[in-house]
Amino acid sequence: HLDLIKSYQRVLSELDFIHAKTKFSLEFNCHIPAINDEIDIELIEAYHPILWENNNHSNKKTIPQHIILNKFSRMLVISGPNAGGKSITLKTVGLLQIMLQSGIPIPVHPNSRVSIFQHIFSDIGDNQSIENELSTYSYRLKRMRFFLEISNRKTLLLIDEFGAGSDPDFGGALAEVIFERLYNKKTFGVITTHYNNIKLKASQLRNAINGSMLFDVKTLQPLYQLSIGQPGSSFTFEVAKINGIPEDIIEESKRKLDNKKVRLDKLLSAVQKEKNYLSSLNKEHLQSQEKMQEALENYLIEKEKYETKLDKIRSNENKHQQALQAGKKMLQFISEYRLSSKKKNINKPLLEQVEKYIALEKTKIEEKKKALKEAKKTKPVSKKKKVNQKENKDRHQRHKIKVGSKVKIISSKQVGTVEEIKDRDAVISFGFVRVKVPIAKLSFVQ
Repeated sequence: HLDLIKSYQRVLSELDFIHAKTKFSLEFNCHIPAINDEIDIELIEAYHPILWENNNHSNKKTIPQHIILNKFSRMLVISGPNAGGKSITLKTVGLLQIMLQSGIPIPVHPNSRVSIFQHIFSDIGDNQSIENELSTYSYRLKRMRFFLEISNRKTLLLIDEFGAGSDPDFGGALAEVIFERLYNKKTFGVITTHYNNIKLKASQLRNAINGSMLFDVKTLQPLYQLSIGQPGSSFTFEVAKINGIPEDIIEESKRKLDNKKVRLDKLLSAVQKEKNYLSSLNKEHLQSQEKMQEALENYLIEKEKYETKLDKIRSNENKHQQALQAGKKMLQFISEYRLSSKKKNINKPLLEQVEKYIALEKTKIEEKKKALKEAKKTKPVSKKKKVNQKENKDRHQRHKIKVGSKVKIISSKQVGTVEEIKDRDAVISFGFVRVKVPIAKLSFVQ
């Protein structure tokens, strides 16, 4: 029965692997994101599973990261303070990519997008070797040579502390050239560094982008949150202060530094502080906008209800007016009617007027009934046709409405200007007020 036993073993191993993946996915809230043919990665609310588990045991909050790699931002250079989360962010990208390519769901938001790489190369940590007489820097140079030989458009590079291990000036210059060569090979990569020339090069290259780990300059604590778009300060002296280095040593160290470097570091710190402030303002603005949008929608619903009630009141008022006029006319006839008179047929002209009035009113009623019957005879538009007409109208509206168009919200008279269009929504400016509204709810003015 050996062949049968081996077959059972293969099946059981496969089922055990599927079961293990399922348990892992449920425990770590994993998903299988959309997989693109072209390299286009967006990891939304991504986190390192081991970090998440360790933080949960210590009752600490894990900050998820939002990371984008595509043809417009192939090389992400992350800078910022030590112990600020640079390496763990890099490792998160690498680990999740390897998990995915091994057939394991990953801890990200289900709307995330991923791609498949041909090569995933890393240079992380200290790899000096006594056996092969390799220093850390020698090992790194061998890795860089290997990357330059093998890398292509389907390669993901993960390089921690790029350029470190040698003289900052000479090693930094060599690292800059290697970085540019890797960039020219169309590779994708996540790189962490403290070197200003690498940060500067990333800002100059069209399809490279800087990112920084945020740092709270008030509390002197890292925020462990990645911010895309600008390089970060290393906060060397701030981190030293946190770790108990005396103030006089820090001040003396500052005096020994090149003034230009100090000013650059201060500038980066100030920019990051300003960005943190603007981010908080933007968050408050978005929250206010959501509340305002909700209030506007409630207002429009209530307005529609009151308009419906008003139409009913007007309709009833018209009926009452007609009844009142008819009553007045009949009272007039009654007042003109004579009960006792010596003349015969004295009320005959009055009765003829009454008959004419009644006949005229009856004719009006009959004409209304006839018009209603004719309206019912006309073939009503099918629900499917109505839906198609609405879809065509919405499509036509979306085609007409552009940035700068004058529009108004349906069931509202106020005209605003389109400032921005995102998918099926538009941001409308009504004077000082900005509102996000679905395009389908907008009416084109000009």
